[in-house]
Amino acid sequence: PHAHARIRSVDTRAARVMPGVLAVLTGEDWAAEKFGHLKPAMPRFRRDGSPLFIAPRPALAFGRAVFVGEAVAFGVAETVALAKDAAERVDIDYEPLPALTATDRIGSPGAPALWEGCPDNETFFFTLGDKGAVDAAFARAHHVTRLRLAINRVTAATMEPRGCIGDYDPRDERYTLITGTQRPHDTRHDIACSILGIPETRLRVVAGEVGGSFGMKGGHYPEFALALWASKKLCRPVKWVCERSEAMASDDHDRDHLSEASLALDADGKFLALRVSNVSNIGAYLMPTGLISPTTHLGGLAGTYTTPAIYVEVSGVFSNTSCNGPYRGSGRPEASYILERLIDNAAREMKIARAELRRRN
Repeated sequence: PHAHARIRSVDTRAARVMPGVLAVLTGEDWAAEKFGHLKPAMPRFRRDGSPLFIAPRPALAFGRAVFVGEAVAFGVAETVALAKDAAERVDIDYEPLPALTATDRIGSPGAPALWEGCPDNETFFFTLGDKGAVDAAFARAHHVTRLRLAINRVTAATMEPRGCIGDYDPRDERYTLITGTQRPHDTRHDIACSILGIPETRLRVVAGEVGGSFGMKGGHYPEFALALWASKKLCRPVKWVCERSEAMASDDHDRDHLSEASLALDADGKFLALRVSNVSNIGAYLMPTGLISPTTHLGGLAGTYTTPAIYVEVSGVFSNTSCNGPYRGSGRPEASYILERLIDNAAREMKIARAELRRRN
């Protein structure tokens, strides 16, 4: 329930002895297994050239909970009703901590560091374009229009919330994961190799009906590994289905950018250069798909226009919010919004019709 809190203790004794309850697993149990963690597939770097900062994400929070909706315990029972009753009996002692949620304040002086080893909360710094050409164009520009744009966080509301079945077969030591994922091959590779530490051939992923997604079900979620892990411990299949209320908190979100953007024009309204600086709130953990929206579709800033020079920089920052991943366009809508807002702004300031300014470019 807390955006940021120290977990003093998790007492599962009362829940474990309830009739119909098969297991109650905690972050301490997960840590004892020494499972691995997911890593982004694309290389990105920090300002000093070192690799991006990654905070390993456990399937169950251990020591701290770092966003509302982070899983802290995993209960398995004969029915959903029994599991819910058991969840009410899990006693967790939290110590609330200062939380970072506002994108414009995350990197400000005095802001608390979310992860040790990342004092400025910046996981990566990415640039694209010709900075020298852009600086030169701005220096000779007749007019420069500037905007500061906050692009709000969004999430999906799919026809069917996330769900999965994990099934471990001890006879041939193979796992089967049945889930509505958009990326079954990536899911198999990442869970098998990065988390469970087994060959891909020992994990089969069955992806039937996705049930709606627009990108949100392209990521990997802790419940996949938890269901497989619990199935192996219990020697029976384990099914988990997300409910709508928890989905809004625990599904991957998207957008959440703060943009400082400017467009340089000559006296006739011809575009000379575009400069954009984005702060992208990627949430509490950097997930494998968390780099897609902030960094991979920046070409959308060119739009349909003949802008001679473009330079963009992106600062990815941690916060006490749900993890970010792709959703409906994955960075393209943000790029188009920034560009078209700048053009409208320039048209007003230069007293040129909006359609005419676009036609000239």
